[in-house]
Amino acid sequence: MEEERTLLLEEEFLIVRHSGEIPEIALYSTLYYLSEDPEGPHILLNNEELAALQDGALERSREIVLRDLDPENRDLSLYRGVRRSQYNWHRHQAFCERIGRPSDGFKEVVRTALVAFLRREIEDVTSGNRCSSINCTAQELADFAVELDCPPGDLPAGWQRLCPGGP
Repeated sequence: MEEERTLLLEEEFLIVRHSGEIPEIALYSTLYYLSEDPEGPHILLNNEELAALQDGALERSREIVLRDLDPENRDLSLYRGVRRSQYNWHRHQAFCERIGRPSDGFKEVVRTALVAFLRREIEDVTSGNRCSSINCTAQELADFAVELDCPPGDLPAGWQRLCPGGP
């Protein structure tokens, strides 16, 4: 019985961990299935099991935030741009708050990724290798940087030119 429970939880973890765009929904679907669904196993999760499932959703959520700050993704169909990363950042923060889990250190990771993305974007656009893939205004990008505790003055020089309608 214990082995069956472990396998079931591992399977549900993988579903949550590799879910689509909104891992929080996958998490709640899993929790419903495991405990309330008439066709589910009707198990009561302990704190450790719940935390493991939440960890899977948080890992996926972090991936989604960072996906659109990875320059290697710019030409892929999954790329949605910096504006989407900011939206997913807000979604991630709200999810962390709802489940009472801090996002320790993730703000720094996102900030570093944003600055590195902008450096690469400036380099590629300046060298003529590509057009800018920035899909938000300079103000929206500055606001995102501030949310990440990065004053716009700390962003790489010339970042405003990458934004639609920029100087």
